[in-house]
Amino acid sequence: MNDALDFGGQAVLITGGSRGIGRGIAEAFLSRGADVAICGRKEPGELPSADGRQAIFVAADVREAAEVEALVSAVAEKLGRLDVLVNNAGGAPFTEAATASPRFSEKVIQLNLTAALHCAQQANRVMQKQDVGGSIINIASVSGVRPSPGTAAYGAAKAGLINLTGTLAIEWAPKVRVNVISAGLIETEQAHLHYGDEEGIARVADTVPLKRLGTPSDVAGACLFFASPLAAYVSGANLVLHGGGEVPAFLSAANVNRGE
Repeated sequence: MNDALDFGGQAVLITGGSRGIGRGIAEAFLSRGADVAICGRKEPGELPSADGRQAIFVAADVREAAEVEALVSAVAEKLGRLDVLVNNAGGAPFTEAATASPRFSEKVIQLNLTAALHCAQQANRVMQKQDVGGSIINIASVSGVRPSPGTAAYGAAKAGLINLTGTLAIEWAPKVRVNVISAGLIETEQAHLHYGDEEGIARVADTVPLKRLGTPSDVAGACLFFASPLAAYVSGANLVLHGGGEVPAFLSAANVNRGE
């Protein structure tokens, strides 16, 4: 039986692939035989690698449409094709909506929504010309499906990305499949910026039904699935990857006895 997760001979582009979730995704595809390209504004000191194979780096600011066009063209030329795009670049610092400047909000939406659209458009341009088409995977957040206090523009952008995914899945079928992962609380090297020290991270993890934060490898596994033949009939889907979600606050507030 062929290994459905063997990506040998396939080319993958991951935006924001130098650290955190993006690096985990890059290493997962490398370990499965794919040729991987990552991008960012600055080349990292150490490129993602796995099993003796290393990603290539192409400099690009994905917020700039012209740079995105050059990025995708360069990757397709260097790797000979483009089978998978993972729109991973994103994020936003904590800022209350009442005091966020117009420029701040615009930049957050640009990075988390319009950049992904530009990357997807350019990837689709390449994929539609290939016999086997391709797969586009957007990395969204549970902030896009619930209130996002402290990151209002980010949550709104991720909600837009989820909606965009369904639209592109219809417009670009049958050759290109488009799916989205709404990631929950993920522990990366920057987790302390959101959750505090180790004790704070542990307390946050305890609120998750599975009793841990997610890891980059959890997100990477979902990406491998979406890009593989196992998901050949999956397009327009939103995979909510959050360890069971958040326990409703009213349960603890009401001191409900759940038989524990």
